[in-house]
Amino acid sequence: METTSAFQGLECRDCGEEWDAAETTHRCPNCEGILDPTYAYGEIDLTRADLDARPFDGMWRYEELLPFPRAAAVTMDEGTTPLVPCPSLADELGVGEVYIKDEGRNPTGTFKDRGHTLAVSAASQHGASDVALASAGNAGQAAAAYAARADLDSHVFLPSRSNFVNKAMVNVHGGDMTVIEGRLSDAGAACEAVMAENDEWYSTATFVTPYRHEGKKTMYYEIAEQLDWEVPDAIVYPTGGGVGLIGMYKAAREFERLELTEESPRLYAAQSAGCAPVVEAWKNDEDRHDPWETPDTICGGIEVSDPGASPWILEALRESGGGAVATPDESILDSAITVAQNEGIEMGATCAAAASGAWQLAEDREWNGDETVVLLNTASGNKEDDILRSHLMGKGI
Repeated sequence: METTSAFQGLECRDCGEEWDAAETTHRCPNCEGILDPTYAYGEIDLTRADLDARPFDGMWRYEELLPFPRAAAVTMDEGTTPLVPCPSLADELGVGEVYIKDEGRNPTGTFKDRGHTLAVSAASQHGASDVALASAGNAGQAAAAYAARADLDSHVFLPSRSNFVNKAMVNVHGGDMTVIEGRLSDAGAACEAVMAENDEWYSTATFVTPYRHEGKKTMYYEIAEQLDWEVPDAIVYPTGGGVGLIGMYKAAREFERLELTEESPRLYAAQSAGCAPVVEAWKNDEDRHDPWETPDTICGGIEVSDPGASPWILEALRESGGGAVATPDESILDSAITVAQNEGIEMGATCAAAASGAWQLAEDREWNGDETVVLLNTASGNKEDDILRSHLMGKGI
């Protein structure tokens, strides 16, 4: 494999065993635990001045902190998305500043591109011919796009409720799409059954590949730079599997370790009240979630009833001094529309859980009045414009 100089390999989050990334591709061979890329941080010589001197031209500008160099990447210049100031929202929330990190500006319109540029780069380096995963929609579209870029075949399993844009674009990118009646868990089961018969397929599924969260950590690197190295007080993240939240948690600690920043932000997981296993575990002061028995939310992207990385998510919330909040779908959709009508930013219907969660945190007196708060808009609003329009029509607008 062609790797960066400081990349050491993969460490199991559960048993602590270390593995050679050239030989181990997915879960821990010992215990099936989640693998996390590791680095010799003492060998990384990276300063603010170094980064300030580089073009702001995509997430691979941080290649010293990624497993693979830009030259070996399957990339479409994903990342370096705008951090948009939102003064009206700041007034509404009663805080000093609010920014929206607009991940809808990525190549396929979501932050899933950050994870898949790394996951498909790994697949390519391992000599894969096919990649496969189950997805609520956006990750499936990203997988098909990056597989096409790498000249690999892709196999995407989507629940029937996935939006039209995702289904259409999986086809447009040449992906082999299977639509499964039911929810994401049903698509996941179908994908596992087919992959059991196709050993050569390379999974790019959440926390099956070690590289999805590693790509998404670059969101935090950019936020720190875009705020002129002033760490935000809080980041609110729409949480299903929690991949991006975990990535940013790791990134904040890396920047502190490299003395690029002096502190870390509070991290908040925002979920729909119709599927909130992380929030329930947080409220009950548990270290692991209980599966949500009957998911009931229109926010398909965060309808993850059994998030396998919940111990890591809950660690991130506790260690950062943050928390978890759930709001009803009605409030989430209202928040997306409020943001669009007051700031012009098109938040995805699912992603607006971050805005709705921030409003609820304000009502819960979580803010003291002078914070800098960053909301993650993880996907373009046009992915789910039909949901938002229907919501408006239901209000007679």
